[in-house]
Amino acid sequence: MKKNIAKVRVMYADTDAMGIVYHTNYIKWFEIGRSEFLREIGVLYSRMEEEGFNLPLTEVYCQYLLPAVYDQIILIETEIAYVNRASLRFNYRLLDEHQEKTFVEGYSIHACTTREKKIVRLPKHILEILKAHAPSEEKTRRNS
Repeated sequence: MKKNIAKVRVMYADTDAMGIVYHTNYIKWFEIGRSEFLREIGVLYSRMEEEGFNLPLTEVYCQYLLPAVYDQIILIETEIAYVNRASLRFNYRLLDEHQEKTFVEGYSIHACTTREKKIVRLPKHILEILKAHAPSEEKTRRNS
């Protein structure tokens, strides 16, 4: 099972009046992690769109554990939790640059759709790549 680590620095505009990262920015960073993960395994979202497919968000969960603050380096650890014929789930963990503190843990679930917003199976070539980087089905069933 593959993990990708992307890095962002907290900008002043990412913080709220209390000087901590505003909660919705973590969801934005999930997207950065997901995009970088897909890019690293050879699935370019822009190419998927050219082929007529999208991966809209159907569910997102974020557990806030510790606050991040201005100028911190955030590591976005991303992995695929599962891949089905027409959907997939990514897990995320956002850590400090030394990987000692976890700020946030969460996940997002995405459906595969056409341009017309119809849910369809993931294209075979993309499904094969995603499954190669996801946990085995047996392991997934045992951990459910």
